[in-house]
Amino acid sequence: MPEAPITTTGTLHDAMHGRAWEAELPNGKRLVAHLPRRLQDLAPSLLPGTRVLLEMTPYDFDKARIAGLADHA
Repeated sequence: MPEAPITTTGTLHDAMHGRAWEAELPNGKRLVAHLPRRLQDLAPSLLPGTRVLLEMTPYDFDKARIAGLADHA
């Protein structure tokens, strides 16, 4: 049975290749966050400084999935 994702907020910093961003968690840890294809329409609103909702697996805290905008949750 898969583990439930860990949900948190983060701030986008630098755009990387494709749909990937460098994001920072509230505790200061930086990670790579990617935008899934189903949320591709959100891409134009993602800019450095944007607060987003992030989902992470409990097994890897260096990567996350962007789940939406934090201010619209």
